[in-house]
Amino acid sequence: MRILVTGAAGFIGSHVADALAGRGHDVVLLDALLPQAHSTAPDIGHHLVHGDVRDAELVRDLLSGVEVVCHQAAMVGHGVDPSDMPDYASHNDHATAVLLAAMHATGVGRLVLASSMVVYGEGRYRCPEHGVVRPSARRQDDLDAGRYDPRCPSCGAVLDPDLVPEDAPLDPRSTYAATKLAQEHLAAAWARQTGGGVWALRYHNVYGPRMPSGTPYAGVASLFRSALQRGEAPLVLEDGRQRRDFVHVHDVAAANALAVEAAPPAGGLEAVNVCSGQPHTIGDMAEELSRAFGGPRPRIVGGARPNDVRHVVADPAKARRVLDFRAEIGFREGMTAFASDPLRAPVTLSEAHTP
Repeated sequence: MRILVTGAAGFIGSHVADALAGRGHDVVLLDALLPQAHSTAPDIGHHLVHGDVRDAELVRDLLSGVEVVCHQAAMVGHGVDPSDMPDYASHNDHATAVLLAAMHATGVGRLVLASSMVVYGEGRYRCPEHGVVRPSARRQDDLDAGRYDPRCPSCGAVLDPDLVPEDAPLDPRSTYAATKLAQEHLAAAWARQTGGGVWALRYHNVYGPRMPSGTPYAGVASLFRSALQRGEAPLVLEDGRQRRDFVHVHDVAAANALAVEAAPPAGGLEAVNVCSGQPHTIGDMAEELSRAFGGPRPRIVGGARPNDVRHVVADPAKARRVLDFRAEIGFREGMTAFASDPLRAPVTLSEAHTP
């Protein structure tokens, strides 16, 4: 198949392009090379069109002969401050709207959308008395006192984290999260209006080679690895017991290939968790990475950033059922490799705000 991959020079997009080309597909690659992720133009081993998804004429031209679009392009991360909002909305939501309109104009009816676990906000929780509940917002006085776990809104009991299914309530907590959910809504509206099909892949904590380093938009795995390279201990917020699902980028690329090759979902848009199914704490990850790197042990420093969530633990069952996807790279294996994986060259904060 001929497939347009947007954001194809990025951390995840470049691995998706590799996976699709390796399976014999004809890939058309587009990337704006945003300075938030790229200090220099990367060599990704494939022909790359340097252009913006918001350029409707360019996108329509690139869609010629394309059967599926794999939309990875986005500004990522939680954002530095609210002044980032226009850029996030433009690159993530306006760009997606332009892409969907171009797909309609050229008759392309299949989309694989890179979504994210951040659309859930806090994960799924159970109260010993009230069962599955939506937790109360964490209070600043609790955080200041080192009481990090969410509480039941009815009885105030500390809640137990549970697996998050795709039909969990959606509650984006950051600008980035809000734009990722808006992408899903735009794609769902497009699918209803056109009869198209969308797989929305909700990535959990992705790590692996080619992660960007030294940027305020980087994920926690990259921040810890960068600290170790400087000879510093990774600094772990809260008590380090926050639970996440760390999934290797090679597995994420495989999930995209399976979605590209699968029949489009009958209901228009189908959301799917892309995860390892093996949750670990942030502290576990820091310890494992420090061990593999041979660096100083992590330091637990307390505190919490605004909009941080406590636990997001993914349910992998649907991905297995509808896409036959199972992550293959285990936590220790992946972190051991990540300790020496090549990272993207660092970008500076001033570069990150360059339009």
